[in-house]
Amino acid sequence: MSSEDFGVFDYRKYPIYQPLKKADRRWPDQVLTKAPEWCSVDLRDGNQALIEPMTSDKKLRLWELLVDLGFKQIEVGFPSASSHDFDFLRKLIEEDRIPSDVTVQVLTQAREELITRTFEALKGCRRAVLHFYNSTSTVQRDYVFGLDRAGITEIAVNGAELVKSAAAKYPETEWVFEYSPESFTGTEMDFAVDVCNAVIDVIKPTPDNKMIINLPATVEVSTPNVYADQIEWFCDNVNHRDSLLVSLHTHNDRGGAVAAGELGLLAGADRVEGTLLGNGERTGNMDIVTMAMNMYSQGIDPELDFSQMDEMIAVCKECTQLPLHPRHPYAGELVFTAFSGSHQDAINKCLARRESDSLWEVAYLPIDPADIGRSYQEVIRINSQSGKGGVAYVLNRDHGLDLPRWLQVDFSASVQALAEQSESEVQSDDIYSLFLSTYKLDEPALTVGKYQLSRDDSVDQLNVQIEGLDGSPTLSGQGAGVVGAFTDAISKFTGHKIIVVEYSEHTLGSDGDAEAICYVQLAIDGTRVCGVGRSTDIVHATMGAILSGLGRHSNAYSTAA
Repeated sequence: MSSEDFGVFDYRKYPIYQPLKKADRRWPDQVLTKAPEWCSVDLRDGNQALIEPMTSDKKLRLWELLVDLGFKQIEVGFPSASSHDFDFLRKLIEEDRIPSDVTVQVLTQAREELITRTFEALKGCRRAVLHFYNSTSTVQRDYVFGLDRAGITEIAVNGAELVKSAAAKYPETEWVFEYSPESFTGTEMDFAVDVCNAVIDVIKPTPDNKMIINLPATVEVSTPNVYADQIEWFCDNVNHRDSLLVSLHTHNDRGGAVAAGELGLLAGADRVEGTLLGNGERTGNMDIVTMAMNMYSQGIDPELDFSQMDEMIAVCKECTQLPLHPRHPYAGELVFTAFSGSHQDAINKCLARRESDSLWEVAYLPIDPADIGRSYQEVIRINSQSGKGGVAYVLNRDHGLDLPRWLQVDFSASVQALAEQSESEVQSDDIYSLFLSTYKLDEPALTVGKYQLSRDDSVDQLNVQIEGLDGSPTLSGQGAGVVGAFTDAISKFTGHKIIVVEYSEHTLGSDGDAEAICYVQLAIDGTRVCGVGRSTDIVHATMGAILSGLGRHSNAYSTAA
C-alpha cells in the first residue's frame, strides 16, 4: 500500500499489535493482596516533561512531600545529563536530607562518560539504585541505531560492566543495580529476555542481593492484558528469577497505565515506578495515587499515606505548575460531589443507615471522603439559562468579575435560593449584591490591618494585624509566598488546618490604581469553602480572600472570633 492510499484520518497506516500466543496464562486468576515496592519518578521522569522544569527549591519541596507520603525509593534525576540534577543530588547528600530508610535512584545511559559522572554525583551516598538502560525495540534498532540484536546486547553488557566496575571504587555505598530494556513492549520477548540475561550474567545478583529488572512500556502500544502476558512470560523465562525484583514502568498513551500496572503485578512483578497524579512525558506516567488508592479501596494497605490529599495536590500544583482535572480519580475536586438528585438521595440514605464501625458500603462513593481529608458535598445543578453560566456572564459583563469555574459552582447555590425566593427574574444588581454579601465583601467581620512581609532564604515571613478580633492581635506565620505564610499564621491561631486548594486573581479595570480581586477555595479541616477579597494591594486582597473563606466556615470562624 502506497502513501497515496492513506487519507488524512486513515486507520490503515497503523499496524495491528501482535500479542503473545500464550495459552497458559495464570495472572487472570490472581488477586492483589499487598502493595508493591513503590518508586516515585516525579523528580526525573515527571520533571523532564514539564514546560518549565522545577527549580531547586521546588524539587526540594516535592522531595520532602514524597518522603512524607512514605516513598522509600525516589528517583531524583539524570545527574550525568543535567547539571541541575547533579547539584540537587549533591545537596541531598551533603546536607544529609536523605532519611535512613529512603533510597535515592538515578538514571544513566549505558555510556562510560555518563556512568563516570553519575558515580561522582552519588559520592558519599549511603544507599543508591543505579539505573542504567539502553533501547532494545525494533524501531530503535532499525531506525535510530542501525544495529542488530548482537550490537544492542553489546551496549547493555558494556554498560553493566562499567557500572559494576565503577561501583567497586565506592565501597562505602550500598549499591543496587537496575537495568531497563527501554521500550520493552516494542521489543521481541525472546530478545528482551536474552539481553536481560546477558546483563544479569555480568551483575551476578543473588537472592540476598537482588538487582532490579525494569520492564517499561515507554510508549503504551497495546491493551493492559497484553502487557500482563508479556510480564508473566518474562518472569517465567528469565534466568535467576529469585535474584531479581521485576519492576514496571508504564505510560498512559492509550489511557491504560494504571490498569497495565495492576495487571502486571498480577502477572508476577514486584515493583512499580510512577508519579503523583500521572505527570510525565506525553500523556504521563502511571499515576501512583490512583493505583495506591485502588488498593486502599479494596482493603489493602498501600503503604503510602494520602490522608491529606488537598495538601499533596497543592504542593504538586505549586511545583509542577500543572492543573488537576476536576474528575481526576480520588483527587479531583468533583469526585465526591453529586449533581444528580437520585444520587444525592441514595448517598444520604446510605450514610444515615451506616454504623461508624461497619464496612464502607455507600452508593456512588467508592471510599469514605473523610479518609483523604474531604467531605461529601451536595451540589444542586442550576439548569435554567440564568444558571451558573449565565450568572458568571452577567457578573463579568456588568461588574468586571471573572469567576473561576469552582467559584461559579459555589455561588450557584446562593443564586438558586434567591431565584426560588423571588419567583421572578433576578436582576444584575441583585446578583451583584448577593455576591458581595455571600462572600462578606460588603461588611467583612475580619479585615487585614498592618502587615510586614519579608523573605529569609526561600521562606517568607509574615506579621499581620487582624482587625475584628479582640485587641486586634498581630499573627505570625511563614511559608511559600503570602498564601503559605498567611495560612500558616491563621492555622496556628485558629487551631484548624487550612490549605489553599484553588487560587485566582485579576484586576478590576485597567487604571494604575485599579483594585485587584482575589478568589480562593480553602480546605478547612477537609471541608471546602470559598472566599473573595479585593484591594488596591494584591497581598492585602489575597489575605482578605482567605479571611472571607474563614468567615464563611462556622467552626473556624467561631474559633477566630
